[in-house]
Amino acid sequence: MNSEVKQNEPWYRGVTRYQWLVLAIASVGWVFDVYEGQIFNLTRNQMLSDILGSDGGDVKKYGDMFLGIFLLGGTVGGLAAGSLADRIGRRPIMIATILMYSVFSGLTYFASELWHVATLRFLVAMGVGGEWAVAASLVAEVFPVRARAHASGIFHASSVLGTWMAALAGMAVGAHWQYAYLIGIIPAFLVLWVRVSVREPDKWKTKAAQAKDSPRSVQLGSFKDLLLNPAWRGRAFLGMGLAAVGLGTFWAVTVAGQDLARQLLLQEGAGVESAAHKSKFAYGIVQTAGGGLGLLAFGPLCAKFGRRRTFLVFQLLAFLFVPVTCFGPQSYQQLLWVLPVFGFLTLGMHAGFAIYFPELFPTHLRATGTSFCFNGGRILAVPVLFFSGWLKGQEGLNFGVAVSSLGLLFLVGAVLILFMPETKGQDLPE
Repeated sequence: MNSEVKQNEPWYRGVTRYQWLVLAIASVGWVFDVYEGQIFNLTRNQMLSDILGSDGGDVKKYGDMFLGIFLLGGTVGGLAAGSLADRIGRRPIMIATILMYSVFSGLTYFASELWHVATLRFLVAMGVGGEWAVAASLVAEVFPVRARAHASGIFHASSVLGTWMAALAGMAVGAHWQYAYLIGIIPAFLVLWVRVSVREPDKWKTKAAQAKDSPRSVQLGSFKDLLLNPAWRGRAFLGMGLAAVGLGTFWAVTVAGQDLARQLLLQEGAGVESAAHKSKFAYGIVQTAGGGLGLLAFGPLCAKFGRRRTFLVFQLLAFLFVPVTCFGPQSYQQLLWVLPVFGFLTLGMHAGFAIYFPELFPTHLRATGTSFCFNGGRILAVPVLFFSGWLKGQEGLNFGVAVSSLGLLFLVGAVLILFMPETKGQDLPE
């Protein structure tokens, strides 16, 4: 960035063409990451009904169980990719993870048994979990301090496009869910763009050279250094807990917007197919629009008020608004007015993971630490998913009560952020 850029000028003033290019490539990869995750959420009722031959409680049970498997796969792939990205470079690991989630998404077209779905969702998640950590680290390392929160927030906010793509694909294919997974092959072509355009950040090349000259002084991608060094250990575990709250509430609470809409539509007398179609629109388009605004707002709010304060306010407001969403609207039309706010508060904080986690760790551990926080959080979120599936499947228990109970997790996130450091305006650790 031009050294003459003044602090009171717009954050984007002086950002170079290459920096914009990196942001664009990282965002496109993340868009399809999210598509791969959301397309299952939007098609799972049709998929599992076809495989199980029913649309009863087993569909919900296996749906949340497969989401848990997805989180496990993201953990395994994410931890491996984060460490490898610190060891051998950001670009080759980004390429490998994109290819992985693209290929196995396409193969889901042929899934006809429960074990097919479980295996393929695990493998897709390995690629998805790995790509995010590498891309988040790359954006943080390329952009300067004054633009980093905004750029990282935009990177994560691009997830909205992935959700919209999934919603449109889900509505377009209807009961023919298999075709939605063929679209997941498209990002394989992104690999060519990555190979031609992306170069390793100077910060990483410097650390890699130091590690080559003095292997004992700099341990690239070392989980031992990350978890045993007191300078980074606390940040890693607290970050993992914060991510677990975000991921657990996303899959257990945020995505429940679709089910809330579906229930209201069925109560109003809508047919099963019509309710499925309109509930996809309510969640995938309307709620996600509000979520996208929350994601875009999180970066500027972090830049102005700090990371900790912004996380804290979002967590507390999300906790308060979940029961409002579950019990306030008495019709589908009323719910459409509430869902954007619900999305803004419950989804918006996720942009903070891309902003905050890379700022917590030094260059030789940045992708490893970022991945440990975000993807390690998936491990802690898995029990939430299994508990969520069990709770929502209980006969006689109001669905809104179940979702509101799961919303108590936002209070855990509010407590965790109080013990974490503020990184506003600071250079990345070296």
